[in-house]
Amino acid sequence: MRIALVAGEASGDRLGAGLVAELRRRFPDAEFAGIGGPLMRAEGFQAWHDCEELAVMGLAEVLRHLPRLLLLRRRVGNRLRAWRPDVFIGIDAPDFNLGLEKRLRRAGLRTVHYVSPSVWAWREDRVAKIGRSADLVLCLFPMEPPIYERHGVRATFVGHPLADEFALVPDTTGARRRLALPQGGPVLALLPGSRLGEIRRLLPIFLEAAKRLTLRLPGLVVVIPAANAACAAAIDAQLAQSPLANVVRFDGRAHECLVAADVVLLASGTAALEAMLAKRPMVVAYRLSNWSYRLVVTLGLMKVSRYSLPNVLANEPVVPELMQDDCTPENLVDALAHWLQDPEACETLQPRFTAIHERLRRGASSRAADAIADLLAGRRFDQPSDAT
Repeated sequence: MRIALVAGEASGDRLGAGLVAELRRRFPDAEFAGIGGPLMRAEGFQAWHDCEELAVMGLAEVLRHLPRLLLLRRRVGNRLRAWRPDVFIGIDAPDFNLGLEKRLRRAGLRTVHYVSPSVWAWREDRVAKIGRSADLVLCLFPMEPPIYERHGVRATFVGHPLADEFALVPDTTGARRRLALPQGGPVLALLPGSRLGEIRRLLPIFLEAAKRLTLRLPGLVVVIPAANAACAAAIDAQLAQSPLANVVRFDGRAHECLVAADVVLLASGTAALEAMLAKRPMVVAYRLSNWSYRLVVTLGLMKVSRYSLPNVLANEPVVPELMQDDCTPENLVDALAHWLQDPEACETLQPRFTAIHERLRRGASSRAADAIADLLAGRRFDQPSDAT
């Protein structure tokens, strides 16, 4: 058995590692190869390229890296066609993976796309393209399979692996002890993203907001987890230019930092879901490059009024979203101070977040591996009765 996977950036590496481990339980003698990161390699995956080579965000950034990415996709596609895996699994990175999946499917290979693009948010017409690329789409959220069903594309809800990793009841005391943080006093976690472009755009604003918040709360401790060594270097470079005191930068350990925090300031994306699973009050902020933002607005690509996953999954605005021109230190400080000064508002989040956590907690890696095994065996992977 040969199983090929291509994962984009750190979040894809994490999903891929769990999937490889579960597939190996079902196919002990299988070979795994493609594009992945350190977590996948630790599971015995042979990485032809590192997943960070795909970590590009924003329309302008993608265009700048497009020649390199197209060359990489062509080379990987040629190698995969020669290797002839029994199944190819593209993990997220739709701009890279869907074209690769389409080419491999035309060559007679089975293809799976793991992590649906946000078709609920913008460009539902992409579903038809995805259906031409993938034999099966593995969805992390329950609202996604019905969208694919409308277009006749095979998709199944497997749950979200992060929901399996987080405890339903967070242990803040234990997290602070493991991180050597004070048990008393407020803790603010900053997560400016896992891409260098995000860190360059967002961290200076986040640090300025943290500095102003410290003036209101002199005992405030700030923690910043770095996704990888490159992110750590970028964060350290900005911290060296910041007068902010009482800040601790960690290598990894994002989950512990979230659980240890009283409030979180983060870039929109998977981190917002992680903060929700940690049951933390949060402020979601983001800025695209000016060129990318103008293009998105001009073309009317965004079709939703809610951007962050906690608000989308709750189907109501439960956490503040400060995007583009609203993402200023002044606005961020006011939003963070609200959570720190209103314990009752924080308490109202807990049952909402717990209910969403329970919906997503399905043993995702195991269910995804079952679906892939059934595809290989020619069986239909049935949805649980309460999937939608």
